[in-house]
Amino acid sequence: MSDCLGRGLSRLLVTGACCFLVWLLLGAGPAAAQTWGQVAGTVTDSTEEAPLPGVTVLVEGTDFGTATGPDGNYRLELPTGRYTLWFSAVGFSSEVDSVVVTKDSETRLDVTLASSVLEMEELMVAGGPAPDRPGVYKVDPADVQNMPTPFKDGFRALKTTPGVATNSELTQQYSVRGGGYNENLVFINGFEIFFPFRPRQGEQEGLGLLNPALASGITFYTGGFPAEYGGKLSSALDVQYAQPGQDGTTGRGPLSGSVDLSTLDANAHLQSSALGGDLGWSFGARRAQPGRFFGTQDLKGDYSPRFTDLQGTAQYQISDRVSVEALGIWADNAFDLEPEERTTYFGVISLDPDRPSDFKALQSTLSGARSDGYTTAFGGARLHVDVTDRLSMAHDIAHFSTKETESFDIESDRRVCQVDPTGEASSANCFLQGESTVTRFADNAVDVRRRTGRGRYEWDLGRHRLEGGWHLRSLRFEDNIEEKTVIEGTSRRGRDPVRIRVDSLTDRAVFNERQFGAYLQDAVDVLPAEGRLTVTGGVRGDYFSFNDEWTVSPRLSARFSATDRLTLTGAWGIYHQKPTYRELRGDPEGIGSIEETLNRDIQSQRSVQYVLGGEYFFPEQRLSVRAEAYYKDLDNLISYTIEDVRVNYSGENDTYGYTYGMDLQVRGELVPGLESWFNYSYLVAEERFTEEALSSYSNRLREARQGLIPRPADQRHTFSAFVQDYVPGDKSWKVHMRLLYGSGLPYTPTNPGPEVAEGVQTRVPGDRMSERLPAYRRVDVGATKRIEVTENGIGEPVRLELTLEVLNMFDMDNTVDYSWTRGFERVPKRLTPRTLNARLRLTF
Repeated sequence: MSDCLGRGLSRLLVTGACCFLVWLLLGAGPAAAQTWGQVAGTVTDSTEEAPLPGVTVLVEGTDFGTATGPDGNYRLELPTGRYTLWFSAVGFSSEVDSVVVTKDSETRLDVTLASSVLEMEELMVAGGPAPDRPGVYKVDPADVQNMPTPFKDGFRALKTTPGVATNSELTQQYSVRGGGYNENLVFINGFEIFFPFRPRQGEQEGLGLLNPALASGITFYTGGFPAEYGGKLSSALDVQYAQPGQDGTTGRGPLSGSVDLSTLDANAHLQSSALGGDLGWSFGARRAQPGRFFGTQDLKGDYSPRFTDLQGTAQYQISDRVSVEALGIWADNAFDLEPEERTTYFGVISLDPDRPSDFKALQSTLSGARSDGYTTAFGGARLHVDVTDRLSMAHDIAHFSTKETESFDIESDRRVCQVDPTGEASSANCFLQGESTVTRFADNAVDVRRRTGRGRYEWDLGRHRLEGGWHLRSLRFEDNIEEKTVIEGTSRRGRDPVRIRVDSLTDRAVFNERQFGAYLQDAVDVLPAEGRLTVTGGVRGDYFSFNDEWTVSPRLSARFSATDRLTLTGAWGIYHQKPTYRELRGDPEGIGSIEETLNRDIQSQRSVQYVLGGEYFFPEQRLSVRAEAYYKDLDNLISYTIEDVRVNYSGENDTYGYTYGMDLQVRGELVPGLESWFNYSYLVAEERFTEEALSSYSNRLREARQGLIPRPADQRHTFSAFVQDYVPGDKSWKVHMRLLYGSGLPYTPTNPGPEVAEGVQTRVPGDRMSERLPAYRRVDVGATKRIEVTENGIGEPVRLELTLEVLNMFDMDNTVDYSWTRGFERVPKRLTPRTLNARLRLTF
């Protein structure tokens, strides 16, 4: 009955929305439906050889499974292929075994479990399917590939994780549990990588540096992460790329890979091993030209984005105890645009005859061009040595560099019209209310280089696992900025010409500093029953030469397996985020020099975090329910605002505050082999300006910043879901649906300022974060036809997948930012409407 309810819920949500996609794709031709088989067996006690009822049986890496009956028997229906099964029960050591499921047949796998009190000397820190620390979510790279998104860069898939803010499909950046875009750590194979530093709009960023086709595992820490990961305030993302030759699952010898083509992008990857498996390598290439996708926005013109990415990793086993590995990344993202025109409608349409409509249009005719470039290079190498069976150490060096350029000279003739909503969209239906010309110019460049040396050491002490490490990093930023904005028009009363220079800045700065950090942590198996209670304590210290500051960050986390179905987690810790160049530079406008804005007395932002959570698994329903509550006490904050995706920092420790919230998730395989999940998050993120900061402001700004104020990422409610299902009657068809909802983010409105000419007023910020954007709503769906080309490929079976995606299926209007007319009316900047994307993927 539970299976029927699960399938019914899934199909209710998905099949009705996607059936027309199936009809469109039926031209793909007939192909054999996906084949299935069964695995069955009996689980017994190794001592008494008696059947064990209630043993949880899971497909490793998923929430799909079952439980043994009163007679110790179990049975699972699975698609054909190789699987690893996890058997666990209270009071017994867990057992892992592999099985091959063949077509239309039953495979027998009997298992015996030993009493855990017989094997207490070994520590099992990572406990199986349940998270071993609070705030940890596993992301399957296969789900990233299946998820209907504009680009398969991996970061956009995180938007379906609890606690992640949702407000734009164009950006790869994300906010976690009320934090800023610059508060997230990202590691690939243990090497730290970084996001672009100075994009203004999401479409300029290019492809994220995470290539999911190369990934074998993605672990996302949304809070309470341990000392080894560093000191950012919000999250840590740990991505592992496949290392062929190191185990049987990634292919020893034969070549394997994939080719993926769509109307927006293309990518390919290969991986193999040689020298008897001692040498493994993988390589991926991606190219995207999504001009058609970006051109669906209100701003029309000649979009010419060109995003290119090459990545490769290799590992060589020199001996049984010594290995070396390397990771290389090169990315060149160029965004060119020759804008032509933009018409944005805004205001209110009234259906009440006693209240006339106030519906307007901002019509802009543009000339000029803009060009943005982001060229990134990364290279890292690591030497790993197993000194003994219990002691290992690794040392690595890495170089990360990026050059970001921004050049534009655009003139915009703007007309604000009163529009009759019942008439046709034409110039005759536009009653002119005002016009102006805005000229924007910029020729900016920032060159960033980071060189890092790192050491890591692990010592297995039986019931303890001791770990320590250090890193030394040099930072160099070279910033060249030249930009100005001029508005030309006429006065409101005298019709005299008026020219206003809104901002103008020309400067250059070079920033060279060093960072050092070290950590020590210990994971302890506390209780006599193995793996029941694991406590991890650690401390890290960090130094930054810019402000000559040392910080110390103790952390503590625990995981308790109350039963084989219930897991409880908790964490406490202090997190310091050293200011980097973006926070230090602040806003140099009107100062005269970038150097003058660099505050040598600035301190690291600090967060004291508390996390408490639990997860309960229902094996009969193949579902897990997870809940986490958290509280962050924040001080020494550097206030900031967000314009689209551009973050503008104050450069001062001028606020303090708090964040608290709750994340809920229901996750499981509603149908065998396809995992789905539903998330809901609630958070409050608020801050207060310090008395010292308020005293330095004018009376107007002081009044606008009094009291508790929402932080820029204060998104109170978010809901996300990713649902997968087979088409009834044909398991070679799969449908996927992604749903996103985020309540409106706060923003600071623009108000009239002092008059600079007759009837012409300047613009000043209104009350800080006093208004909110509309809610973000989006539904993306896709249908995939899977064709088994041949079962005997080079190394794996050859499969062809044909996919049609409808992005923003219900054509919902979403606003990412506002611009303002001379009359101080807000004009929304809207995101992409409904878009069709076709994709072909070949795996071998």
